[in-house]
Amino acid sequence: MVATRNHPKPFDATSTFEPEPTPKPSPSKRTTRSSVVPEDSKPTLSPPKMSLPSTLTSLAPSSSTSPTKSRTLTTLPPRSTLTARSRWSHTPSNLTLLWLAISLPLVLWDTGYILLRPHTLPGHWLHAPIWTPYELYGRVDMVYSPAAYWNGLGFTGAQGTVNLVETAMYGVYLYIVYAYGKSESRQGRGAPDRESLGFLEKLGEARTLEGREAAVAVLTGYSCFVLTFAKTILYMLNEAYSGFEGVGHNDFLSLIFLWIIPNGSWIIFPLYFGYVFGAEIVQGLDAATGADKKRS
Repeated sequence: MVATRNHPKPFDATSTFEPEPTPKPSPSKRTTRSSVVPEDSKPTLSPPKMSLPSTLTSLAPSSSTSPTKSRTLTTLPPRSTLTARSRWSHTPSNLTLLWLAISLPLVLWDTGYILLRPHTLPGHWLHAPIWTPYELYGRVDMVYSPAAYWNGLGFTGAQGTVNLVETAMYGVYLYIVYAYGKSESRQGRGAPDRESLGFLEKLGEARTLEGREAAVAVLTGYSCFVLTFAKTILYMLNEAYSGFEGVGHNDFLSLIFLWIIPNGSWIIFPLYFGYVFGAEIVQGLDAATGADKKRS
């Protein structure tokens, strides 16, 4: 006969069932079976972390990216770069300005003779006294002779028109230099060392321009010197390829002192000052791009 166990007190249906605590798995053993645990006591499990391929990781937006970091990409360049840019200046020497002071009136004189023909030719009302020396020069260089005008030689007029453009550009350059520049007792570009000039030391000093005015001035001056050089070379090449038709009748001394030396001056000086201004432009571009710091 089977005995039955009597409870000492009746079973309370409202009591809460408390499950036994789940044993912690051993770190050295892998759990193969899970105990049955009520839903309300199950621990919250976070989804497993998966590592993305490097390609997808680079495309995914980073949570650490902040507006401050994105704005850093568009901020101004470092102060050192701006300081390097601001240090660049256009510093033409007084010797350069002296050359322009001598050459510009002569070019204007030549331009007036050409573009005001026939009134400036010998025997006409504008010839004397301003253009009297052109009676001699017209016999040295037939391009300037009255016969060249009456025969319709076009090269002389074309040259005079280029002279007019060239002179206007030089005028713009000088205006910028004297309106925005300041005279300084520092070494100017395009002149020998001031100490070597002795009592002509002032010719080696500079007139300094900075900022946008300096950039416009040096570009205008460089263009003028290149134009003067190219125009004079074309003028002499025209003679060479025509068999020196205009000047071949002169004796050697007349050719040297009345044609080669006067015209050669407008080759040598513009070529030199064009080189000086060009080097200054390159220096400014180096400062703007930081190339001068990379070399140093």
